Amino acid sequence: MKPDISSQEDIKLLVDTFYNKVQTNATLGYIFNDVAKLNWDEHLPKMYSFWGSLLLQEHSYQGNPMQIHVELSKITTMSSVEFSEWINLFYQTVDELFEGEIASEAKIRAANIARLMQHRIEIIK
Repeated sequence: MKPDISSQEDIKLLVDTFYNKVQTNATLGYIFNDVAKLNWDEHLPKMYSFWGSLLLQEHSYQGNPMQIHVELSKITTMSSVEFSEWINLFYQTVDELFEGEIASEAKIRAANIARLMQHRIEIIK
């Protein structure tokens, strides 16, 4: 049996593993690497904080991910294709590493976030 997500170390493992996949993904990699030109040393700690806040009630994240993604959508395609790929990679990563209540919650929250962002991006077009 795999462990459930229960600590900051688990969040880091999830985020690092997921974004390693994203960076090399044919559908998503260019958005993060070439369009957004993320500094991964800055981005990953923000994602640790974001997911730790959502899943472990750490209340450490401050930011507006919706606005960032809306702005990014103005310079690159962010459609159901990209969001579906993001969700699939996230689910795959969670399922490879964890199982349990919080792991299931992570997948639900990721899907809800992706749907909400996609909807928001579509209505501003």
